Amino acid sequence: MIAHTIQLSVAPVFLLVAMGNLLNLLSTRLGRVIDRARYLQEHHGESTGAEHDYLVAEMHTVYRRFSLVNRAIRLFVLAGLAIGMTVAILFVEEMVGLPLERFAAGTFLVAVGLMMGGLLLFLLETQAAATTLRMPSDYLENNPGS
Repeated sequence: MIAHTIQLSVAPVFLLVAMGNLLNLLSTRLGRVIDRARYLQEHHGESTGAEHDYLVAEMHTVYRRFSLVNRAIRLFVLAGLAIGMTVAILFVEEMVGLPLERFAAGTFLVAVGLMMGGLLLFLLETQAAATTLRMPSDYLENNPGS
């Protein structure tokens, strides 16, 4: 019977691996956001006029991105804990003989919900990052694809 429990726990473990990869991606993005925030802070006092206004607007976007990535990481970590709880419940159920299938299913659904929330925040963060792309129009004038 323990073999059956191991088979049941394979899918949640694969989900944990996927979440680990996403956490790696998010932590990299968080590092880039922090680097950009530091750059903007260094140049804040040196800027004037329209450049200063753009810099302040970008600082707001960078703060929003930081907040979104931070919340996404939090949701993915909570999802990982819920997955771990699911696997533990499956093994406790097998070893003790208690009917815990519904509880295991509940923790798995919570994990999937948290992961979906993390993915939504990741999507919002990438959209916020895209809004800060400032491409001078002279660079785009001779583009044959436009």
